[in-house]
Amino acid sequence: MKGIVFSEFIDMIDDKFSIETSERIIDEVKPPSGGAYTTVGTYDAQEMVDMVIKLSEITSISVSDLLQTFGRHLLIRFSEVFPVFFEGVTSAFDFLPMVESYVHLEVKKLYSDAELPSFVCVSPDPDRLEMTYRSVRNLPDLAEGLILGTADYFNERVKIKRESIPEDPLAELFIITKLQD
Repeated sequence: MKGIVFSEFIDMIDDKFSIETSERIIDEVKPPSGGAYTTVGTYDAQEMVDMVIKLSEITSISVSDLLQTFGRHLLIRFSEVFPVFFEGVTSAFDFLPMVESYVHLEVKKLYSDAELPSFVCVSPDPDRLEMTYRSVRNLPDLAEGLILGTADYFNERVKIKRESIPEDPLAELFIITKLQD
């Protein structure tokens, strides 16, 4: 997993909880990297999992909720660090199908060794998007947070229904419905 994700996770902890909380997590988890992340470095995803679990223990917030919160945070940060991905796009339903076909291609140019999840989108009607997420890291809560963060970014309200895909335990289907105001 790329270091930018780890750096942003630590920044989120600092912002939403405290610097002391992030220091405590690193002290108690003792990640192999020592908790020092560069944005271009690559680190074992298990370090992230271990830190999320520890943050959950410390805060009594579920791992699922923390990952969704982090996904929302990460989307906002990506919009600030990589604004070109959002240029000319006016809605979440326009942006989300571009993740696989445009955003991930550009990310691979920046980080050739990045192991990215895949997102396959089908839009059966203008107010519904079916997005199949697949990742060896199996972090669908983080993916849901990114989807919700996308809706937040475009000031849209959505409802998300998740369905497991029994024949592929590393995949999950997100059925995203645009809510009318």
